[in-house]
Amino acid sequence: MSIDTKIIFTPKNPNGKIVDLTDAEKTQRDLDAEQSISLKQEQTNAETKKASGKQKLKDLGLDDDEIKALIG
Repeated sequence: MSIDTKIIFTPKNPNGKIVDLTDAEKTQRDLDAEQSISLKQEQTNAETKKASGKQKLKDLGLDDDEIKALIG
């Protein structure tokens, strides 16, 4: 089975039938993959910025409890 196929299960084919993806399904799959990568990158960036901000507050002399009180 290649990446351009899917399995359809029906009462007539309980073991599944392999069919090719349509062009629209291939396009949607590619868009979904790009969106997933983008969302993961945004999450990584947010985590990096949060850690950087916490470190800057520590560099200013705040302790962990004070930082937690400020940003949670």
